[in-house]
Amino acid sequence: MIPILDLREQYHELKSEITRAVEEVFEGGHFINGPNVHALEKEIAQYIGTEYAVGLNSGTDALHLALRALDVGPGDEVITTPFTFVATTEAIGIVGATPVFVDIDPSTFNIDPSLIEAAITERTKVILPVHLYGHPAPMREIMAIAKKHNIAVVEDCAQSIGSTIDGKKTGSIGDVGCFSFFPSKNLGAYGDGGMVTTNRKDLADRMRGLRAHGGRVKYHHEELGVNSRLDEVQAAILRVKLPHLDRWIERRRANAQWYSDHLRAFATVPGETEGTLHVYHQYTIRVRDRDRVQEQLKDAGVQTMVYYPVPLHLQEVHASLGLGEGAFPHSEQAAREVLSLPMFPELSAQQREAVRNALREALAAQAVA
Repeated sequence: MIPILDLREQYHELKSEITRAVEEVFEGGHFINGPNVHALEKEIAQYIGTEYAVGLNSGTDALHLALRALDVGPGDEVITTPFTFVATTEAIGIVGATPVFVDIDPSTFNIDPSLIEAAITERTKVILPVHLYGHPAPMREIMAIAKKHNIAVVEDCAQSIGSTIDGKKTGSIGDVGCFSFFPSKNLGAYGDGGMVTTNRKDLADRMRGLRAHGGRVKYHHEELGVNSRLDEVQAAILRVKLPHLDRWIERRRANAQWYSDHLRAFATVPGETEGTLHVYHQYTIRVRDRDRVQEQLKDAGVQTMVYYPVPLHLQEVHASLGLGEGAFPHSEQAAREVLSLPMFPELSAQQREAVRNALREALAAQAVA
């Protein structure tokens, strides 16, 4: 079976460095907010191009605490996309705010900026774009709208670390960038982990307090916070991996280019908006009768994934919003058609060709049927 993601070769390449880094943590005996966390925060800030970075225990908490730091709460609205993972709106709900959905641009799967302004009300506090699959959302347009209406912008960068718009990295454009280091991400830990980036000292300071039970000085608590600290062991592992990230992105892009060159004759392949650099966290195509095609690929030894089969406005958790089928047609159509193919830096030429052949045969069988 050709897996959707294979982390073993990456581990074998870095095994000695990772083992040494982890053993140094054990020998040092400092496991919470230690030297590796502090160093990684500086290294991520430098990589992204922001003044500050704050390590957290997950990408979900990055979104949650970013909204808390911006004083988003009950009665407020946050504009976002319905075509993403539930963590995006989970964070909105945790702070008591209401998600306001805007449909996607079908060519990029990201929020359609032409629809945002109509969704703004006097209760709108934040616009929360998601850089889905590693393709940057239209931040030029979003930032212009946010500035016009004096609204904060929180970037969901869970899938986009290293991606750029006009040379600026995602996570450095809005008020806060929110990153996940879940093992499957392009920069993944060996457990959960997350980080926020920002150029605003007030927000960085607030989030440092929120992550440590609401206090910036030990045993002095200014507000109700949470326990959301990036683990020292995971920070040590991420520090080993970070210098390799750009090289891995280049390999992902090369694999994506090969896929596109060899699949576009019979499948709808992803594109890239001018001025952006797509990091291909996922390589996602569109196909009719997707579920049957996916089953045929499985039978042919190719693992695929559907990100995401049910848009958020149709999820039970958001039933109270009263949004039914047809509310966001582009998101709903994408949910019926998207299929992510195997994508990782170490994907071999032989594996790519096997995926191409299996997909071509599956689609040919579909045409005959």
